[in-house]
Amino acid sequence: MIATTGWRTLLYKETLRFWKVGFQTVGAPILTAVLYLMVFGHVLEDHVKVYGTVSYTAFLIPGLVMMSVLQNAFANSSSSIIQSKIMGSLVFVLLTPLSHWGWFLAYVGSSIIRGLAVGLGVFVVTIFFAMPDFAAPLWILVFAFLGAAMLGTLGLIAGLWAEKFDQMAMFQNFLIMPMTFLSGVFYSIGSLPPFWQAVSHLNPFFYMIDGFRYGFFGISDTSPWLSLGIVGGAWLIVSAVAVHLLRIGYKIRG
Repeated sequence: MIATTGWRTLLYKETLRFWKVGFQTVGAPILTAVLYLMVFGHVLEDHVKVYGTVSYTAFLIPGLVMMSVLQNAFANSSSSIIQSKIMGSLVFVLLTPLSHWGWFLAYVGSSIIRGLAVGLGVFVVTIFFAMPDFAAPLWILVFAFLGAAMLGTLGLIAGLWAEKFDQMAMFQNFLIMPMTFLSGVFYSIGSLPPFWQAVSHLNPFFYMIDGFRYGFFGISDTSPWLSLGIVGGAWLIVSAVAVHLLRIGYKIRG
């Protein structure tokens, strides 16, 4: 009972942490996504057609939604851990009887909440520009959840590994951002040369966005079942790593 109450309390604390500064943690990413849509949509709307009849603006919206989900889920868990380590407040969580599973559920759970909140906000605002279809709503929910969980878990690993903000920025700028932008957010990989198509298929972020986009249009660059298998398998692997690091107290216990 204590453990169950404990992780829920930590989840509430982590959710409240980002919600109290919602203008920065939720509002700012929504504005950024809208700016991307206005610039790219205005410039390329009349020049790019995707999947035959889908307008470029409609095609872009799911990509921007998922990009926002991924980036903010990662930012939530990673920033919370690294700030707590540097400020010394992590010791108060270490003093609790929480198990490593409790830590995992709380930090990844709050990241999922933030990622989905930002994604929903981006979608609500961007549908005023174009309304995408809802060919398979269940796929939308599945990939939104898996994407947020995957990046929330990666953020947890990054936060445990980093010892200062410079290291965290390096992780985000040289790994998360490039993989996100090169995953098909702004384009269909079917328009790429064969070599770059092959490279794109090595990027797990591509399968998150492609599967998510399938839920809107019923069309994608690869099978949604393949995307589900790859994303789900990748999340299980990184989750196992994160839980192991928490269990041994990697860089959080002396």
